[in-house]
Amino acid sequence: MNLRRPRRLLFLTAGLDLLLFVVCLQLVCFFFEVSQPPELLSSLTLGSVYLLMGWLFGSYTILRWPSFQWIVLLRCVGITVATTLIALVFFTWCFHNPSELVFLDRRILPVVLLITGLLSLLLRRYLLVNRSREQRDPMVSALLQDSEGWLLLEREWLRTPDTPMLRSWIRNGRHATPGLTNTVSHERRSDRIAIAAFNAQSFALELAERQLERLPPSLLPHTWIGYADIPWASPFSLQRQLKRAADLSLSLVLLIASSPLLAIAMMLIWLEDRGPIFFTQKRTGWMGQPFQILKLRTMRIQHTDHHARWTSHADQRITFVGRWLRRLRIDELPQLFNVIAGDMSLIGPRPERPEIDDVLEKDISHYRKRYWMRPGLSGWAQVCSPYAASVEEAELKLSYDLFYLCHFSTALDLLILFKTIKTVLKAKGR
Repeated sequence: MNLRRPRRLLFLTAGLDLLLFVVCLQLVCFFFEVSQPPELLSSLTLGSVYLLMGWLFGSYTILRWPSFQWIVLLRCVGITVATTLIALVFFTWCFHNPSELVFLDRRILPVVLLITGLLSLLLRRYLLVNRSREQRDPMVSALLQDSEGWLLLEREWLRTPDTPMLRSWIRNGRHATPGLTNTVSHERRSDRIAIAAFNAQSFALELAERQLERLPPSLLPHTWIGYADIPWASPFSLQRQLKRAADLSLSLVLLIASSPLLAIAMMLIWLEDRGPIFFTQKRTGWMGQPFQILKLRTMRIQHTDHHARWTSHADQRITFVGRWLRRLRIDELPQLFNVIAGDMSLIGPRPERPEIDDVLEKDISHYRKRYWMRPGLSGWAQVCSPYAASVEEAELKLSYDLFYLCHFSTALDLLILFKTIKTVLKAKGR
């Protein structure tokens, strides 16, 4: 199996984790002679809690790294085991350990989770070691032997979040790359000739698209892609119709479900400074059409002639209540009305102020292409990169937006949705 694909490795590991948990639960129950061993459905449900905690606390994120670190593996798996145990103990405490769930005993759970965690740790080590052997990508080898390719690779990889191991061996130079020297030295003469003739920029772009899942604008040719070439553009696209149907139905459900939370947030905003609850602002929409975005106010009241500028980290304009609303993304909930009105989608590139768009368009190539799809509450750039507060960071986010533009699909939208939920649960918004 090709383990270079991060998604395949993630699903493979999740499936094996679930299998390990179910088998361990059955074996431990057999060893302790439990009178009512768990049924398959109960075992899978408990195993899903283990998977959920692993997803939240990063035991699957490390699978994207080209190598492994024991301390990081121990920390991620250890936190996963501990939080799963706490969640299941809390469940049994709330329901007083009903008779049909006798296997949720204090003797059973710690043993099951300890064994499962240990096996999960060994599984990740095995997969990461084998993946690092498979990942001697000929493109990386080729680029590191070319001065122009080396600079392109270094610039884009060092800017990419969540690739610490990859960044470290790029910083240390081509000889620090694990297994790279042997790979290149054993290439046939004909391979060396072919590598010498390659286009460094095209190679770096293809490598970034495949491994980093983004398309850096600086590597794209000026004549790159037209509107008719993107998946969204087809008027008969089933995925496009499903996206709009999902936008309407999910927005209505979310509005109803979050109405108590919205009411509390609105009250807190008003109590803090007796100012307006809602905040409207002109943003750029689909194909450049402007619209008024609706949010909960999280900043102090600004003068109408105040110049547009990015929100910085620890921005003094943000109120105390607003900081928490931003971290939990609650301030974005009123934008569900924009989704219902058709100005936005649940998933898509985030809309920016027209004044900032004009500045970025001058400095970043292909910038306006991000508006070839409806802007969204969340997007590939939002779940993959930090908040943009400069032209350089805006270019990084654009590289993810362009990737989404070219690879739009229902599956990718679902992935972004799950990543957004994870961001909300971990209060990582800004």
